[in-house]
Amino acid sequence: MSGGVCIIGGGAWGTALGAMRARGGEPVSLYARDAETVRSIAERHENPRYLPGITLPESLTATSDLGAALAGAEIALLVLPAQALRAASREMAPHLPPGTALVLCSKGIERDTGLFASAVVEAELPGHPVAVLSGPSFAADVAAGLPTAVTLAAGDTALADDLARRLAAPAFRIYAGDDVLGVEAGGSLKNVLAIAAGASAGLGLGASALAALVTRGFVELRRLGEALGARPDTLLGLSGLGDLVLTCSGAQSRNFAYGLALGRGEGTSGLKLAEGVFSAAIAARLARERGIEAPIIEAVATILDEGLPAAEAMRALLARPLKREFD
Repeated sequence: MSGGVCIIGGGAWGTALGAMRARGGEPVSLYARDAETVRSIAERHENPRYLPGITLPESLTATSDLGAALAGAEIALLVLPAQALRAASREMAPHLPPGTALVLCSKGIERDTGLFASAVVEAELPGHPVAVLSGPSFAADVAAGLPTAVTLAAGDTALADDLARRLAAPAFRIYAGDDVLGVEAGGSLKNVLAIAAGASAGLGLGASALAALVTRGFVELRRLGEALGARPDTLLGLSGLGDLVLTCSGAQSRNFAYGLALGRGEGTSGLKLAEGVFSAAIAARLARERGIEAPIIEAVATILDEGLPAAEAMRALLARPLKREFD
């Protein structure tokens, strides 16, 4: 591949990936709906709404013209909320050059259908190679050029290797793989578990409780992920366990911050989008349909959809009957 890279999505993660690609001087086009975001990147080389305090490379340009952003692109990084991906794919369809590779960089499950992002895009944009990029990565770290390692998976191993080579940077290491579903499952389910971790912290339950919650949460992620068809080694890798550890580490994670507010009894209306809010109910449903015991995922879904106070949900988890750890 020798053509250009474009970014679809002007939020924190899209801007960070664009900055990472452009830092070496390569021209990168970023599409954003928000006119002020486009203006700030074009005139001041910054995105104060999503990445305040970070100067962006001059070779990163922004536009609100979708056709202009995609013109000549051989690789398009789709950095969009999972719930908006289907509609956005339909908007992109008339503008995509033939054969443009689509790299999905957001994590979530489409709430109405239970489909992961790759299935949505493959249905809406047939004929385009699809890959997924996921792993433990905060947007501010990537935008600042701090060392980060992620996974890129595609069903076509040659495509995965090529995209990993093309998109990697000195401080952005990419491991190629072919377990698309595994990467998506880990990236989506960890968002739900991070809300539980944040709620635990918000309730002041302590570091020991948080460690137990994350560990038992990973058991649920692994069991449900495998039931959905993910490979165990993928779930133990960067896009599963690695991403879970980072996302449960503090309020820089949107999902953790959302759970933190729930635990403290604070309002959530002013918080940034947390994909786990949309994925919790469908994750709980998928677990029930497959006979997977997932009490933490169920608790998060109940808090979000039925308004159960976080303190009551945590008490219910602690009151569950004792059992062997590895049953």
